[in-house]
Amino acid sequence: MGYIQSFNRRETKYLLTAEQAEAFLREASDLISRDKYGEYTICNLYLDTDDFYFIEHSLDHPAYKEKLRIRSYGNADREKKIFFEIKKKSKGVVYKRRIIIPFAEAEDYVEKGVRPQSLEGFVPNQIFEEIDYLMKKYKPEPKLYLAYDREAYFMTEHPEVRITFDKNIRGRWKNITLTSDEDAELLDTGTPNYRVMEIKSGRAIPLEITEILSRLKIYPVSFSKYGKIYTAKIQKNKTSNRKEVTI
Repeated sequence: MGYIQSFNRRETKYLLTAEQAEAFLREASDLISRDKYGEYTICNLYLDTDDFYFIEHSLDHPAYKEKLRIRSYGNADREKKIFFEIKKKSKGVVYKRRIIIPFAEAEDYVEKGVRPQSLEGFVPNQIFEEIDYLMKKYKPEPKLYLAYDREAYFMTEHPEVRITFDKNIRGRWKNITLTSDEDAELLDTGTPNYRVMEIKSGRAIPLEITEILSRLKIYPVSFSKYGKIYTAKIQKNKTSNRKEVTI
């Protein structure tokens, strides 16, 4: 049962230029170590309702919000183990609860309601029951493929503090599967050659890091990858509709 994970932490985000990211890494070089996995790609399927309840609710910045997603490190075939996750946020604290099952089982569960066989023997499975409750209540389906490339670090003296840099955020609204990265469109953040830095910690960000952020004039931002891609889609559709009316 060690593959079932649940944790909570604060996640603070920053939108950086490549030069700012390099400056931060240079200033923090004595404090952080590179993750053993180096640079890797994270692929997600976001589940939502036909009227996009989850992301619409999230964009209203409520005190409590939640998302359902299926996550793979790199693209997945049907036999690859993936994370099926609930990500909740309440009063600034992120709660992540997830199970690991083969992608084939995740697909069969989402499409046909078949309980994942990998969970047999772990009954009751509280995390799966939470996922199942949301699936039955909202009946969400895979709506967006979202991927990005990540480079991860941790604080040498405080290994529970993780610092990640994401780039090449991209999404696809058709062919919603983890098996391919083709035809995914890059997100335009307005910052050329950007990096989205996240500092993840179960407590306050250590003073040594906040001092570096202050010196470099790096400030927190509100940044949801799903939210940004969804907003871009809505704006694109509105522009297309205006052009059709004009013609």
